[in-house]
Amino acid sequence: MCGIVAYVGSQPAREILIEGLKRLEYRGYDSSGIAILNGAAPYLAKCAGKVAQIEQRIQADSPEGATGIAHTRWATHGKPTEINAHPHRDCTGDIFVAHNGIIENYQRIRSVLTAAGHSFCSETDTEVLSHLIESHYKGNLEAAVQRALQDVQGTYGIAVIHSGQPQQVIVARRGSPIVLGIGKDESLAASDVSALAQHTDQVVYLEDNEIARLEPGRFSIKTLDNRSISRETQALEGGSEAMDRGPYPHYMLKEIFEQPEAVENALRGRLNHSEGVAKLGGLESVTDRLEKARHLIIVSCGTSYYAGLYARYVFETLTDLTVETELASEFRYRKLNIRQNTVVLAISQSGETADTLAALREAKRKGALVLGLVNVVGSTIARETHAGVYSHAGIEIGVASTKSFTSQLTILLLIALLIGRGRDLSYEEGERLLRGLEEVPDQIREILAESGHIRQLAEIYSSASHFLYVGRKYQYPIALEGALKLKEVSYIHAEAYAAGEMKHGPIALIEPSFPTVALAPEDSSYEKMISNIQEIRAREGPIVAVTTKGNTRLGPFAEHIVEIPRNESILMPLLAVVPLQLFAYHCAILRGCDVDKPRNLAKSVTVE
Repeated sequence: MCGIVAYVGSQPAREILIEGLKRLEYRGYDSSGIAILNGAAPYLAKCAGKVAQIEQRIQADSPEGATGIAHTRWATHGKPTEINAHPHRDCTGDIFVAHNGIIENYQRIRSVLTAAGHSFCSETDTEVLSHLIESHYKGNLEAAVQRALQDVQGTYGIAVIHSGQPQQVIVARRGSPIVLGIGKDESLAASDVSALAQHTDQVVYLEDNEIARLEPGRFSIKTLDNRSISRETQALEGGSEAMDRGPYPHYMLKEIFEQPEAVENALRGRLNHSEGVAKLGGLESVTDRLEKARHLIIVSCGTSYYAGLYARYVFETLTDLTVETELASEFRYRKLNIRQNTVVLAISQSGETADTLAALREAKRKGALVLGLVNVVGSTIARETHAGVYSHAGIEIGVASTKSFTSQLTILLLIALLIGRGRDLSYEEGERLLRGLEEVPDQIREILAESGHIRQLAEIYSSASHFLYVGRKYQYPIALEGALKLKEVSYIHAEAYAAGEMKHGPIALIEPSFPTVALAPEDSSYEKMISNIQEIRAREGPIVAVTTKGNTRLGPFAEHIVEIPRNESILMPLLAVVPLQLFAYHCAILRGCDVDKPRNLAKSVTVE
């Protein structure tokens, strides 16, 4: 994996491809490359490192041509070197392939092709595709790609060009996203709509096991077994303005500050005060099955998994469901005892997370009602679930999720409220939560206004080598998320624990050089948190306490206090996470880290 851009039209391809790669940088990568057809010898340039390096080479070479493909790579097979970068070419030098995903049977294919006389030069699984397509090519590139992919096991989103057919790009997908962009006298394709937004607002999403032929201003789609597909373009939600940082130095900071609007967008049109309930149109088609539900399993990865852990507490509080939260990467490897009236809820910002997709497909196979909570309209999870809800957080560029997380927490509360009000949850309880939710955006704005204070704390602690985050009940998943953010962007080692687990081992780590962030708003677990904080304090561990505004009891125990506004206990995590995001951001900046593109990370994880 990581990013694909393709273009065929009348404009010089090099500028469009470079701009597309820049818009995909946020997904994470370690090398890049571009292939352009120009009517003479095809042009190929590849390099390890930043897109800026390939851009300099392209500017120096100024290759002609109006058809090309480009790729940013996040290494899975083979080191991040120039020779392993995409696009890869065949023996003739006419076929070029860019690929996201993993070809699981590439070694067998490579052995067969080597025996047939093909010569390989990289360590990658992708290179077999170019040679496999070459072995089937008889003058029709689309047919050759179609036949080649029938031999492939694994996942792919690919773009293919051939020097003999310079007005054509072939793309295909299975398990890795490809979206088409159709303009006037030009067509594009990419693994992410952000690469298309500047050129067109008309897009088409490929489904699994589909192949598309792109020509200037037109496209056609077939299945791998040669069945023609008719699919209309649809308007692209959002636009290129989302890619503009505005006054912010980094996308991560911009997106942290966009959280009030993200929560407002998640709530807009979804609050029914007269009934004290949420209105979620995306779930109306499965209302009868939700009414019968008895068991909820939440599957997700990374930050979305921590949103799911929070949701477990929320659903158990507001509904009578039995709730489990599972790492999607482990879910389908267990023996699943999915009983009647089980609901599986898949959470993913991108809607393309490979592990989460595999989990929801296994749940569907076992007969569960499968729901989705995603941010990206038209994504694979959105299409493959029975029903679901979009978070509408807007395009998130920073690799470390921020506004998508608070948006997820908001939507999960709304889903739980919808189910709870159909059971034992009273109107008064529902209406109280709706009022509290409406206060959250302005309360987040209050916290954001204190970014300077949190930067001062980062100046004190950014040189630390280790950090501990602790919380209880609703705040425990937020402690996990806070530690993850610090790890992701500042590379400070951070661990998070349920505060009650301190005395069962982790307290052995506490010493004056090992600071702790303690999440201690005044809620039902507050008194226990004070005890845990005192345990750390007794061992001379520095403490940064996050608590409700006006609380003075923690002064004797904490070196530093971060205050957040008061709200319902169940809603406080939407507030508590914001200073943790800011703290991670400021620590990273002070340590000289690239917060928008942390090392070794990718935004959309499309391989298992």
